[in-house]
Amino acid sequence: MMKSKDFREGHRRRLREKVIMGGFDTLNDYEIVELLLTLGTPRKDCKEAAKTIIKKFGSLNDILSTDEEQLSKIDGIGKHNIFGIKLAKEILKSFHKRSITNKKKITDAKDVVNYLRSSMSYEKREIFKTIFLDVKNNIIKIEDLFKGTINESPVYPREVIKKVFLYNATSIIIAHNHPSGDVTPSKGDILVTEKLKDICETMNISMLDHIIISIDDYYSFAEEGML
Repeated sequence: MMKSKDFREGHRRRLREKVIMGGFDTLNDYEIVELLLTLGTPRKDCKEAAKTIIKKFGSLNDILSTDEEQLSKIDGIGKHNIFGIKLAKEILKSFHKRSITNKKKITDAKDVVNYLRSSMSYEKREIFKTIFLDVKNNIIKIEDLFKGTINESPVYPREVIKKVFLYNATSIIIAHNHPSGDVTPSKGDILVTEKLKDICETMNISMLDHIIISIDDYYSFAEEGML
């Protein structure tokens, strides 16, 4: 029993040393997952469980996009084990949110893509998010306004404009995720964009961009010349 414990601790120490010396790029996905799992159950051997998760879901990105309840139902995994995975998600969200809100100005799509990817791309249903900015493009507020099914999110331009006046914003960036992974705008996406753009112009509000986000990609209406 002691021998098994010593081996486990030695194995984890070697993984930690690899990260310290060379970063996470030196680890396989299952090794990263193993380290995350051990945060919740430090006395448990999590190597085989990590390999099982990778085999079932495919990659670290896929695991981070999977609901925690689904993960906890896998043999060898429980609610305590997934603490590390949940923590990793929340750290990513918090880091990118702090990064973007600490910026003095938003100048292009790439200023917000990392934040949007960490906060939206792992969701299993569409979320419509709006970033409200002042006259100098400083962020006033970031808010999830609508949530939909896996295929669509009901967007009501009137509600967006209400929030613009509530926050005394002069410009907005709207965004939503595509759980399918395909960031190609649908006809509905294009219609909503055009309608909101027309309303904003009438109200003397600048609509800077509409960004569609997925785990691996994004689509910017502004970059594509559609705004």
